[in-house]
Amino acid sequence: MQSSPRPALDLEDLAARIRRGERAALARAITLAESRRADHQADARALVQALLPETGKAIRVGVTGVPGVGKSTTIDALGSRLTTAGHKVAVLAVDPSSTRTGGSILGDKTRMARLALDRAAYVRPSPSAGTLGGVAAKTRESMLLLEAAGFDVILVETVGIGQSETAVADMTDVFLVLMLPGAGDELQGIKKGVIEVADIIAVNKADGDGATRAKDAAADYSAALRILSGAGGAWIPEVLTISGREDMRLDVLWDRVVACRDARERAGELKTRREKQQVRWMWTMVEARFRERLAEDPRLAARVPALERDVASGELAPTVAADEIAKVLGF
Repeated sequence: MQSSPRPALDLEDLAARIRRGERAALARAITLAESRRADHQADARALVQALLPETGKAIRVGVTGVPGVGKSTTIDALGSRLTTAGHKVAVLAVDPSSTRTGGSILGDKTRMARLALDRAAYVRPSPSAGTLGGVAAKTRESMLLLEAAGFDVILVETVGIGQSETAVADMTDVFLVLMLPGAGDELQGIKKGVIEVADIIAVNKADGDGATRAKDAAADYSAALRILSGAGGAWIPEVLTISGREDMRLDVLWDRVVACRDARERAGELKTRREKQQVRWMWTMVEARFRERLAEDPRLAARVPALERDVASGELAPTVAADEIAKVLGF
């Protein structure tokens, strides 16, 4: 017996429910945004466009740091502080994905136990599915949907691997980098690109025996910032010490995050920053569409494997192979 087709999604009703802050509607919308099905993607685009007037009011904060630095613990404690103060907090945790299924493999709601049970918070893993640097391609759409649902603080946590840090910095208002105490070895491992985009460096685990080492580390990171951070602008990057586990100085951390955003807003930099982010997002999506078309184009299906073999073996220059592909496509 043939199953009856599913009824068409009522996007107007879904948008209205999201505006009312209905969590089930929000979850469905984000699932649409993350889907690879063409019809789901079309629905997600239409939904985001309809909700666009309700977006842009949240403070968007990127959070990164090496595995083990305490990102989730710090976000859980900071987010709980913020909801207690009356904020609605959403966390998008950008995860590595299963290479077979594309599914998230990290238990974010386990790692953020307090926020997971907080009705004023929303924790959502955002599987990367192999995108550049582990940053989910749909994280931006999810941010807009969350803002439309009334969340006024959006925290985007990245795994801190590859180029994910700079990608998250390019979609947020303030970029926070968590560091470990004992800066000697860690300082050698600082990536110049991360320091250049960091707005605030917070040395975590600065409690108990780690307090002195954290203070020393903060001094070293401050020196590195003076050398490596980008010059100019309304905000001068800062370094401070915190303990997410002990909920220590997280009030100071949030004050500095707000101070950074406010300084940029007063100077007109926040508006310019978001405008540039939107345009870069557009071109990123254009490039993604081109890659999809390339992968699906039947004219290339027979030719590309041979070109790849010839390039890999050194028999053909990559530039010549690229020219041949472009000719097949009519460029």
